[in-house]
Amino acid sequence: MLIVGGPTGATEHDGGPFHPEQPRRIDAVMAGVRDLLLGDELITVEAPVANQEELARVHTSNYLRELEDFCQRGGGNLDADTFASSDSWNAARRAAGAGLATIDALRQRDHGVGFVVARPPGHHATADRAMGFCLLNNIAVAAASLTAHGDRVLIVDWDVHHGNGTQSIFWDNPNVLYVSTHQWPLYPGTGKAAEVGGSAARGLTVNVPVPPGATGDVIRMALNEVGQPAIERFAPDWVLISCGFDAHRADPLGELALSDGDFASLAHLVSEYAPRPGRVVLFLEGGYDPAALRTSVTATLSALLGGSDSFERPTSDGPGCENVNAALRARERALAAAAVDDAAVKFQ
Repeated sequence: MLIVGGPTGATEHDGGPFHPEQPRRIDAVMAGVRDLLLGDELITVEAPVANQEELARVHTSNYLRELEDFCQRGGGNLDADTFASSDSWNAARRAAGAGLATIDALRQRDHGVGFVVARPPGHHATADRAMGFCLLNNIAVAAASLTAHGDRVLIVDWDVHHGNGTQSIFWDNPNVLYVSTHQWPLYPGTGKAAEVGGSAARGLTVNVPVPPGATGDVIRMALNEVGQPAIERFAPDWVLISCGFDAHRADPLGELALSDGDFASLAHLVSEYAPRPGRVVLFLEGGYDPAALRTSVTATLSALLGGSDSFERPTSDGPGCENVNAALRARERALAAAAVDDAAVKFQ
């Protein structure tokens, strides 16, 4: 069973015909969902507006007020990449609410897979700043809601860009493990392997930067060799995925070389980190080639739902294996240095 939160954002929050973060992205995603021919196994849940309490778990009150006021005054450019229009405040709150509604639906049924089909995306939004096309951090709002109920949350981010907002929000939170693979160098310039989390959550940030041209086998290697040991120790109750498709080789904003089959393979791999059925939710992030977005969505969801695997083959033999090994060594050094620092603080 597939539970779709939304879709929302197919008409609102329009930055014009030349901005890559287009409303038509939702149409491409939903075409990929329809291609699965799920019938009664597809359930859609309405995207409510996330309320102030839900948003304030991850965003500052001042930022929320400023964003609302900016939109009410007609919007404009928030930075060189990020816009807001008069309807963006409601669109962003519905995007955040879609994740909360999807989790509620999964809790009620205790089985199925959740897919939050919403824009604007979220993983670059920090506690007090919009950036990278993102206004509110949708996946962070959902994770914070789960931790407020006592759950431990794994966030896997395979978007081509590093989710700096998600990392910063949960940097010192012992109930959230953030694991990211991303192209390096690339916007926003964060996500080094030596970034391992704050003193209260040491080791709960895992970054594996990979070079342009990296193929799917490199991303799988990163998750298996760098991410999985931390994941097994953490033992999450929920698995949330920042599901960007801009690592596809056809995407205009990235230079990784993944295929539809790679996303299917990654989805199957990451789903195994969940403790039981009904605990995996994907959140739409990037993906800016409509055709690749459609086919990647179909392949990813099919893998999670036990459907056909007749998609493009996973890719291999690109550069990056040495980067994974280097990331593992850099992480180990950073953790060792942090342990020494923590011990010194205790004895002061």
